[in-house]
Amino acid sequence: MPRAYDDPGAFERAGKASHKERLARLDALASFMDSAIGIPGTNIRFGADAVIGLVPGIGDAISAGVSCLIVLEARRMGAPAHVIGRMVGNIALDSLAGAIPVIGDLFDVAFRANLRNMRLLRNHFEKTGAREG
Repeated sequence: MPRAYDDPGAFERAGKASHKERLARLDALASFMDSAIGIPGTNIRFGADAVIGLVPGIGDAISAGVSCLIVLEARRMGAPAHVIGRMVGNIALDSLAGAIPVIGDLFDVAFRANLRNMRLLRNHFEKTGAREG
């Protein structure tokens, strides 16, 4: 099985991906962080953000760091400052609320900052008519 570091040019090619490919990759990350696991018999879904947030102190910092990768890529794709600002605000709110024991973990499951950020990003590109191909 090939590993990411086996191909030194992989990082360079990732920057040349189409809008559609980049959005698909970001969608996958957002889904993994916010809705990867479903609770059987309910409509409740949660992801790695809620699980990592269970680790006191550093868990929410790690989740915020991963969430910032979506914002960084959005900036590279040309998202304007007001969209980036709202995305950062979502991450800040998620991180601050997530720092509260137990209640913060429930907030992580309900708020889903990464999926909200992807919706903001997609809406921006749809409104501006940016090509996704």
